[in-house]
Amino acid sequence: MAVIRCFSSSFAMAPILYMQHFSGPVRSVLLTAAALGLKLQHKIVDLSKQEHLTENFLKLNPQHTIPTLEDDGVVIWDSHAINAYLVAKYGKDDSLYPKDLAKRAMVDQRMHFDSGLIFSWLRNIARGVKYKGRKALTEDQIEGLEHGYEHLNTFLKDSKWVTGNAVTIADFSLIANVTTLNIIYPVDKSRYGNISRWLKDSEALPYYDVNREGLDHFKATVKPLLS
Repeated sequence: MAVIRCFSSSFAMAPILYMQHFSGPVRSVLLTAAALGLKLQHKIVDLSKQEHLTENFLKLNPQHTIPTLEDDGVVIWDSHAINAYLVAKYGKDDSLYPKDLAKRAMVDQRMHFDSGLIFSWLRNIARGVKYKGRKALTEDQIEGLEHGYEHLNTFLKDSKWVTGNAVTIADFSLIANVTTLNIIYPVDKSRYGNISRWLKDSEALPYYDVNREGLDHFKATVKPLLS
């Protein structure tokens, strides 16, 4: 659920992003900010030390999730809401999140696909591996991922990006989470050629490195836990 809260502020400064690099949703925000040429203040929230449950953080975000954005008295959580907000406020144009209703609806649909299916399975798998000691994916998880990959491959059948021939914030959300899943359950290039091509195109984006750093961290910490 996307939430926006407002607090009074006496001066403006660069937006603050409460984050951890390994988080796919965080990396989608980093991609959006980089595409906008927007500088963010990074505040690392150490989940292992339960810093997201401190009194100060809970005042900002009662759901205690990352990413959380604080921008001149406005506090927003849920990466999709943050990305839409950043484009609306700081974008030089609306190409990343079109104002045209039909085009925007398509971007929204793809972001709901990301949150409802792709990220849902990613979170389910990552929690099982990290906190429950699971060494392998279950049949249900594999089936769910294949289902998601099939749909995404279809979305990309006739277009370069997930909603057409221009990159949008829907791509950023899916890039961050699918590249993470690709570490856990690699995309079969022979079956999902459109996804494979899209991933290569994503790596060619001039700001893609902001995603790569978090991926490397995820690979180093989570991948070794899988058998």
